[in-house]
Amino acid sequence: MSRKLFGTDGVRGVANTDPMTVETALALGQAAAHLFRGNNGRHKIVIGKDTRLSGYMFETALSAGICAMGGDVLLVGPMPTPGIAFLTHSMRADAGVVISASHNPYPDNGIKFFGRDGFKLPDEVESRIEGLMYGEHLRESRPPSPEIGRAHRIEDATGRYIVYLKSTFPARLSLDGLRIVVDCANGAAYRIAPQVFGELGAEVIPIGVTPNGLNINDQCGSLYPEVISAKVREARADLGISLDGDADRLIVVDQKGEIFDGDRIMAVCGEELARKKKLQKNTLVATAMSNIGLELYLKERKIRLVRAPVGDRYVVESMRKGGYNFGGEQSGHLIFLDHATTGDGVLAALQLLAVMVETGRKASELGSGLVTFPQVLYNVRMKQRLPLESMKEFQKAKTEFEKLLGSRGRIVVRYSGTEPLLRIMVEGENRPEVEAIVKTLAEKARDEGR
Repeated sequence: MSRKLFGTDGVRGVANTDPMTVETALALGQAAAHLFRGNNGRHKIVIGKDTRLSGYMFETALSAGICAMGGDVLLVGPMPTPGIAFLTHSMRADAGVVISASHNPYPDNGIKFFGRDGFKLPDEVESRIEGLMYGEHLRESRPPSPEIGRAHRIEDATGRYIVYLKSTFPARLSLDGLRIVVDCANGAAYRIAPQVFGELGAEVIPIGVTPNGLNINDQCGSLYPEVISAKVREARADLGISLDGDADRLIVVDQKGEIFDGDRIMAVCGEELARKKKLQKNTLVATAMSNIGLELYLKERKIRLVRAPVGDRYVVESMRKGGYNFGGEQSGHLIFLDHATTGDGVLAALQLLAVMVETGRKASELGSGLVTFPQVLYNVRMKQRLPLESMKEFQKAKTEFEKLLGSRGRIVVRYSGTEPLLRIMVEGENRPEVEAIVKTLAEKARDEGR
């Protein structure tokens, strides 16, 4: 069965509008509870959320669906997405659920699942959940009244996660003497992140830590790095750490206010892991969107780059399949598989800080040899989702431009996972040339899509 409800990262949409309705959440809870039933007939599922207003109603609906199928619910309240992954595995739960739309504005929300191992579900398991939701089997599988599940609130969930995060930072090091600005995007890490860095010795200047249900990702967080850049310069801080609403991605600002995206952070941490001979198979996993400059930087240091499809879950799948332990996305999802099962913004910041402290170098000096190429992304709204191979004139032009760019440029074309958009990304050494190529390809796509 193909997935209709699940996208590249769970179910997502505008809250109280199909498919992100209470009815959908209830059915998802029932289907998940049935699918993840433990061997002893009892099962428990962790539920966490970010700070959106709609999180309350989805939390209640999911809990009702799970309990109705005989499952027990462990409620942890506002918690970063990677925190749910950690708690699901550490508490020996049968599954974990995150209610969050990540970096999206507050009207949106989403629901995504983790398996008992703390990893996101593969496509085929999400398809099975959909099959259960829209079939008759659940109605026939409801347990009798005495076997209805219970919901419990885990009061120390935040503390457990904080201890875990701190354990990933080398015990011989501290953040004493460092001044750090932390932007929590008024999201799930608003309490956790400042506490982690503060307990490790840093002087923390927190911003984006006053959520009201409506201001998550609102002119703050990783989508607005200029905010923390200005604050770092004003406070004369050593580093700026910017998270998104569910704290699974990280953007960093150095002491000069210069922005580090995921590619720069991967360059720094990948090189350090390789230097310590801790980078498995001397290979780093990124996606098609990572800049060719990262590939060339790693190649100069004899580090191999493997590219996975866009989406942190696909990066993780590629890492597990190939036996690699570090990878990520340009957008700031960074996966340190020796420590975590998914992208974790706070954990990634700690690994970068460990490099700073251990080497005694300022943030601006890390990865300074990385030269990124101009990269232009253009979205073409298509009337229909034509197979790329059927667009003959478009493909002919693309092939000619790829020959022109040679080994110092790339063209990546893909459809959006959620909208009828054809995404065209071109990068090369000459920006005017890159922009001209994107414009021509977009025109070709529009002509063939009429």
